[in-house]
Amino acid sequence: MINIIILDDHPLVRQGIRTIVSSSPLIHVLGEAASTREALRLLEQSRPDLVLVDLNLGSENGLDMIQAARRAGHTCKFMILTSSITRSELQLAQSQQIEGICLKEAFPEDLLYAIEVVSRGRKYYDSDLVSSLMEDASASQEQILSELTPKELEVLLALGKGFSNKEIANALFITEFTVKKHVSQVLAKLDLSDRTQAALYALSKGLVQFELQR
Repeated sequence: MINIIILDDHPLVRQGIRTIVSSSPLIHVLGEAASTREALRLLEQSRPDLVLVDLNLGSENGLDMIQAARRAGHTCKFMILTSSITRSELQLAQSQQIEGICLKEAFPEDLLYAIEVVSRGRKYYDSDLVSSLMEDASASQEQILSELTPKELEVLLALGKGFSNKEIANALFITEFTVKKHVSQVLAKLDLSDRTQAALYALSKGLVQFELQR
């Protein structure tokens, strides 16, 4: 039996997903959640094998919820359900080792198959999404280098790896105050609004494959 939780901010969508997955004798729905807060509370209470996570949760993001769950020590598997996903979000999901991504437009049997694949310890990424992931980045690495100083580039790489300001400071042997200044400069030069966008930007350009200079 595969015990799952459904996280989606739309009640009708949750009902539709529940109807589909409940048609399988191998799947048991432990509960539903409409927000990250509800999902984390339900995770603590029920300890599922798998959580089906909507990528766009109103003002929240499913990838952030998964990060929060893993920081809290939850070891269950996660599958993203989405109608659309950007290349950078797809790469971020891959970098976080998220077990599955399935389009909401998929046939019911495809969703059931994806759940079965993930429950067996394998990854399931929709083939259309994989094709998108394999496309070349739209901007070259040289263009990025021309925008940033060497130290700012190192900070961008660290953001792409999910480092906190303290971790960046320790890795680069600078103060947290200096890190904050570099982050502000990176955001300004690349016209980004926050560090999450900076992390997605670094991933979309394929920068995280490089190690920080220490």
